[in-house]
Amino acid sequence: MDEPRWLDEREMAAWRGFVAASNLIERRLEQQLKESAGLSHTQYEILVQLSAAPDGSLRMTDLADRLVTSKSGLTYQVTQLEKSGLVGRRSCPSDVRGVFAELTEHGWRVLREAAPGHVATVREVLIDVLTPEQLVVLAESLGTVSERLRAAEK
Repeated sequence: MDEPRWLDEREMAAWRGFVAASNLIERRLEQQLKESAGLSHTQYEILVQLSAAPDGSLRMTDLADRLVTSKSGLTYQVTQLEKSGLVGRRSCPSDVRGVFAELTEHGWRVLREAAPGHVATVREVLIDVLTPEQLVVLAESLGTVSERLRAAEK
């Protein structure tokens, strides 16, 4: 068996920095959304994805792909949002197995009310902390990682 390619000091610093920052950011976003809108971060992102769709709805499989989550995890979250009246579900007319999630009027209102506080927190914990040059490097770097991981899943 080959010897593992252990991380050197620079690589370890990058990995540890990424893990700590991503966990701390996620914790802050989760806390802010729970307190201000009664939503989890995942639920908020579901509403965002639906709001960006042309008619406020997406097939559940497409929504799961956009959120990079399992179908079962998405089904649970959509069920919770449905119970709160923020999202509805409807069958796909062209595929009996297909189901669409759609944003309700109440969901639109909750999203519009939650968005300003959420974006303020995103700015506070990430965007405004970095220089414009660092933001470019971050976007390019994480974009590269995402593209590679998505390609490996296909």
